[in-house]
Amino acid sequence: MIRQAKESELRTKREEMVRRQIAARGIASPRVLAAMRSVDRSGYVPSWLGEFAYDDTALPIEEEQTISQPYIVAFMLDALELDPNDRVLEVGTGSGYAAAAIAEIAARVFTIERFEKLSKLAEQRLARDGYTNVHVRCSDGTLGWPEEAPFDAIVVAAGGPEVPDSLRRQLRIGGRLVMPVGEQVGMQELVRVRRLGAETFRTERLADVRFVPLVGKEGFQVDLRRESVRAVAPSRSLLVGECAEPFSDLESADLDPLCSRLASARVVLLGEATHGTSEFYRMRARITQRLVERHGFTIVACEADWPDAARIDHYVRDREVPRGEWQAFARFPAWMWRNRETRDFVDWLRARNMDRPLGQRVRFAGLDVYGLYASIDAALRFVDVHMPEAAKLARERYACLTPWQSDPAAYGRAAADGQWRSCEADVALVLQDVLAHRVERMKTTDEDWFEAMQHAHVVRDAEAYYRAMWRGSAESWNLRDAHMADSLGRLLDFHGPAAKAVVWAHNSHVGDAAATSMSARGEWNLGELCRERFGDASVRLGFGTDRGVVAAASYWGGPMERKAVRPSHAHSFERICHDAAIPAFVLSFREPKKEELRTEFHRETLQRAIGVIYRPETELQSHYLHAALSRQFDEYVWFDVTTAIDPLQVAELEGMPDTYPFGI
Repeated sequence: MIRQAKESELRTKREEMVRRQIAARGIASPRVLAAMRSVDRSGYVPSWLGEFAYDDTALPIEEEQTISQPYIVAFMLDALELDPNDRVLEVGTGSGYAAAAIAEIAARVFTIERFEKLSKLAEQRLARDGYTNVHVRCSDGTLGWPEEAPFDAIVVAAGGPEVPDSLRRQLRIGGRLVMPVGEQVGMQELVRVRRLGAETFRTERLADVRFVPLVGKEGFQVDLRRESVRAVAPSRSLLVGECAEPFSDLESADLDPLCSRLASARVVLLGEATHGTSEFYRMRARITQRLVERHGFTIVACEADWPDAARIDHYVRDREVPRGEWQAFARFPAWMWRNRETRDFVDWLRARNMDRPLGQRVRFAGLDVYGLYASIDAALRFVDVHMPEAAKLARERYACLTPWQSDPAAYGRAAADGQWRSCEADVALVLQDVLAHRVERMKTTDEDWFEAMQHAHVVRDAEAYYRAMWRGSAESWNLRDAHMADSLGRLLDFHGPAAKAVVWAHNSHVGDAAATSMSARGEWNLGELCRERFGDASVRLGFGTDRGVVAAASYWGGPMERKAVRPSHAHSFERICHDAAIPAFVLSFREPKKEELRTEFHRETLQRAIGVIYRPETELQSHYLHAALSRQFDEYVWFDVTTAIDPLQVAELEGMPDTYPFGI
């Protein structure tokens, strides 16, 4: 019974994947859709990634390779125009997933993998699932499988500088070859080559894609992601060293040159390369303190939930606000803000604020879209007190979301499937009522109204975010960052033209997404939106490290671990900084010591990004993106070796006053 239930669940997931991720994007071939429904993707990924098998994304597998996004597999199969009698050559077996899908359509499949471990694993998986028409071997795929040629179709699951001539020659006349082509690793164009005659080929360009490099005699001669760049990039490291502003100690570093470059901005965005590195938190705190004390910054806004951060704000500005019956910073990942580094800054901010009248105290705010039900609670408390005539109706409207309180993501899935009606109109009407309340009262400095209005915005945007999660693509990411940008804009508008904000968020949010591989996925972010709204009055500062220890989990919802950060990849910007041989420094792209610095890093380089989850065993696929640093950031802070943040222990919080934001 348990096995049958599991198989039924997997069939349902495959049906959903095909409907939402493949058919909805225009793949109409009945053969391709049937093949994608038939193969269990969870059987072709590492066991610890099984829960993500049907996500709309590529996933890491063994040997630092990847299993392609389901849509890309289907797109390539569709482009091959397969027939049931076809003989197909696949180059790049990987986990065996695509070979299984091809085998559902074609008569025979010959698949080549250059990594012996992968070829053996794929052979075992394919045999387990009964694919007797698939033949696997370990060799140089760029040379093809000449003794089995010609082939009706050839598909290459890695990007090469050009289509290997050996593969062209092994196509039968009338055959189709589909392959990513491009000189730059991870930035390719998917092409289809048709053999029209003995020496005649026609090439069609299909789409921009990102694949691992095709390594072999007729591809790249080495794996460009693995080979050291020390022999080819010393000039870049030397340039970084010449332009760096070194400091020997974080606590005593002279920040005047950096802060003078930031001072004229209205928005300063301070990043982090991980969510769990002590040096990043402490340096952000030092920079923020200097901007507050000397340059008139009035708001500190962070990548945290609005209701949770409001607890900190009430504490640091000593505002008496009734507390809801919930614990702040309790959801995963609790350590991201419930740590000693954040607490030390919060205590400093409160002490500074207490010497000033309420109107001159620096505000602390959260920008993120999470905290749905805490925001519902806060919005309803405002309505109860200030809009009693609308309280009953507001509760009825928010009741649409009540059944999903323990798992708002489940609401998004149910609404996307049509199993539960969308609450979009209901939550929008509550926000509309709260906004109308301000118009009626015509108060421009009503803190209670502003907080309630922002809570209502959180509810509206979170409802849309959870629905978007199940539609795939970049929509949910874009909704989240648009919400953060809008929240920041509302804060600045509410506090007036003299207001200036410092933002704390991950590099992936504060750097300009248009300068990274995120843009190729259709994603934008907070940094890009701030650039569009504020222009030169917004400044983006990134952080980086080579190695050390980070606080992170191994999977979503998992416990915090102290994990060793691997030394940076040989082809990454982090390696260039490490090879500069300066333990810590500031690097300015906004006002570089040499204009050559800005020009040199105008082209894309690998960059590492570690969030709340860190998987060093698949670091290249899981944690690197491409970025043009001098366009992504205006300033950059480097620590060669870093340590993990220090999460607050329960014993440290016992006996604290009820107003303390990190209370238990």
